[in-house]
Amino acid sequence: MKIKELLAGVEVIGMTGSGELQVSGISYDSRKVQPGQLFVALKGETSDGHRFIRSALNNGALAVIHEEELDGVDDLAPTASFIRVRDSRKALSLTSQVWYHAPSRSMTVIGVTGTNGKTTTTYILKEILEAWGKKVGLIGTIQYMIGDAAYQATHTTPESLEFQKLLHDMLAAGCSHVVTEVSSHALSQKRVEGTVFRVGIFTNLTRDHLDFHGTMDNYFLSKQRFFSELLERNATAVVNHDDPWGRKLAESISVNVYTYGLESGADLLASEINTSFDGLKFRISTRGRTYDAASPLVGLPNVYNILAAAGAAAAVGVPWNVIMEGIRRSPEIRGRFEKVDAGQKFLAIIDYAHTEDALERLIYTARGLTKGKIITVFGCGGDRDRGKRPRMGAIATRLSDFVIITSDNPRSENPDEIIREIETGAARRNYLTEPDRKEAIKRAVLMAEKNDIVLIAGKGHEEYQEIGGKRFPFNDREVVEKSIRHLINNT
Repeated sequence: MKIKELLAGVEVIGMTGSGELQVSGISYDSRKVQPGQLFVALKGETSDGHRFIRSALNNGALAVIHEEELDGVDDLAPTASFIRVRDSRKALSLTSQVWYHAPSRSMTVIGVTGTNGKTTTTYILKEILEAWGKKVGLIGTIQYMIGDAAYQATHTTPESLEFQKLLHDMLAAGCSHVVTEVSSHALSQKRVEGTVFRVGIFTNLTRDHLDFHGTMDNYFLSKQRFFSELLERNATAVVNHDDPWGRKLAESISVNVYTYGLESGADLLASEINTSFDGLKFRISTRGRTYDAASPLVGLPNVYNILAAAGAAAAVGVPWNVIMEGIRRSPEIRGRFEKVDAGQKFLAIIDYAHTEDALERLIYTARGLTKGKIITVFGCGGDRDRGKRPRMGAIATRLSDFVIITSDNPRSENPDEIIREIETGAARRNYLTEPDRKEAIKRAVLMAEKNDIVLIAGKGHEEYQEIGGKRFPFNDREVVEKSIRHLINNT
């Protein structure tokens, strides 16, 4: 494809060389550049692609997109084209879209954004759309799926080049619909810029990623931008009416808004909610009609996730009888209130809850399912927002009967220091500390009695633990199962 064709819609400040050059592909990693490709220099959090332009040219790049003014690089490759742009990340997204022939324009793409509930909502929605007879692609935290084929996820929302390739591959495989999580990082870094979304879902906004965004207002603005700029004109925003940030969002955007919630005033309203360990039953009311919903998913947070998925499905024309069928078929999602049954007399739950709001909802959900004790095992990630650590310590100790504070992914931080920061928020002395996550889980299992619930929070589906900058194999479910089997065999 010619350079000038790739640059359609890109804000170019200046260019040296020919726009007629034919490039063989696009890369933003100088180590992966192949001869004849276009290299896009991105500024990242820890590295700057401008430092590797010479390396990209040495590897055969024919053209370079850059933000900064360059000095002397054109002498290294006098026949190369250099395109200076206002925003390299936006340019990567737009050129990727052109390279892959704008796949989102030929499919119905639905984006889900918010702090909590994104993953579960995408899986419910995928189930509903498949009940409607559609082939569906899914992009999210746990995995990428093209129909029934699953692939390991590298990011919740991949970089724009990989994102557009996924959409292209899904279209080529016959997918008519795509459901994707859209993270705040992806929005800030313009990874989905230019993608056409038919529906955008806003689940909620609670404290998270403030190490990246700085303030809650900035965090909100990254979400708001998705709805105000990235949705096509006839798109629909499906918004959580019960969330104060959701109400603020609904008032600030010009696309069609369809609200959901449990509080009066929502367009899609849930009532008469019955929750048990076997699942959910409740009524959904919308536009003068009422439907009886049943799902194997557990807990009040999943009522919200179901409403979000149902609202999005209705917005793209799925009949309500099909929506009800999809809700009934909702699958258990790995690491999202995932039950572990290895023959024990207590309940064991693994959940990805790693924010204060998610942890609070998790413990409240568990409390409604048993009269026994709630034993919570959790930690906080290193190199992330430190402000939430004492807040999560307060929530865990206030709402649980007993807490074991342990490591999550300490990354480059000292696990003991993270635990000390969590301890400063403890509301009661009903806890102990154990930096070794495996030992912490074992201790929780050993102290659990009949009808108790052991909650293992924070890592969910993850199959690693990152310590000292290195990743080691670690799976909460495997550790819980092994601990339970050891307990049963020794009693």
